Amino acid sequence: QVQLEESGGGLVLAGGSLRLSCTASRGSLSNYGLAWFRQAPGKEREFVATVSWTGVSTDYADSAKGRLTISRDNAKNTLYLQMNHLKPEDTAVYYCAEGAAASRYRPYDYWGQGTQVTVSS
Repeated sequence: QVQLEESGGGLVLAGGSLRLSCTASRGSLSNYGLAWFRQAPGKEREFVATVSWTGVSTDYADSAKGRLTISRDNAKNTLYLQMNHLKPEDTAVYYCAEGAAASRYRPYDYWGQGTQVTVSS
């Protein structure tokens, strides 16, 4: 069974940057679709971005376009989310997920425990 672990969260000022990472402590990420989701306090979990197993195809939520970049390094078994120009509304727990298809509409089978991102104004 795949175990995913996120890292890289923290407290940052508005306009700043963070890079989140997601690694698999067991299993391989190479042949699966990967995604980032987030959940803000009092809100439902929402889709952020997804990337195909080749890394070529990506999809972003409108709120992420132009500021957040998803990427993967299959050789390192790692997924990334580069977050620039952060806003207070980006404050949330960020989760990585693995599934058969890289789609915002398809279910994901494995999830990490999440990493907190807090953006102060």
